[in-house]
Amino acid sequence: MEATNEVKPIIKVAAICGSLREGSYHRGLIQAAIQLSQESVKGIDIEYVEIDQLPLLNTDLEGQGTFPPEVEDFRQKIKEADSVLFASPEYNFSLAAPLKNAVDWASRPPNAWANKAAAIISTGGSGGGERAQYHLRQVGVFLDIHFINKPLFCLNAFEPPAKFDKDGNLVNAETKDRLKEVLLALHEFTLRIQGK
Repeated sequence: MEATNEVKPIIKVAAICGSLREGSYHRGLIQAAIQLSQESVKGIDIEYVEIDQLPLLNTDLEGQGTFPPEVEDFRQKIKEADSVLFASPEYNFSLAAPLKNAVDWASRPPNAWANKAAAIISTGGSGGGERAQYHLRQVGVFLDIHFINKPLFCLNAFEPPAKFDKDGNLVNAETKDRLKEVLLALHEFTLRIQGK
């Protein structure tokens, strides 16, 4: 019997970090996801999409069906993606303001999020960002974003053993394996939503 190497269809993933801090653990999670997609998770092309250049949502900045250039660029990257990977910190039991601002800009008509598959990864204290994930899922219901349900990725960053180095890079092998499972689930779910 001859072995076959099944080639997985490639999905394009827009990765968005809700923290603007340079050494953010959430940025480290996205960098690790990109590295995993290049080394061991076939069929996923992840692009890190910056949100720090976006102005605060203000509909006065919208023209006749147009947006400020940095908003239009962001919206276009979301439209071109097959799915989205959110790295969402938790602030005051909810998602971070920069992430909510980005979500709101891309939701302006026409909604760039519509019918996208998505996954959320988060890290922080004891809950690992689970309340922020819950709020982002609630927002996603209205915007027609379809989140994977499992695996849930809420990481306690401060519980031994160390998960990140001093620069915010993910270094824990077990956590990388958990992140890989999220990427595999996102790939499969995206193809299912697309009917492939």
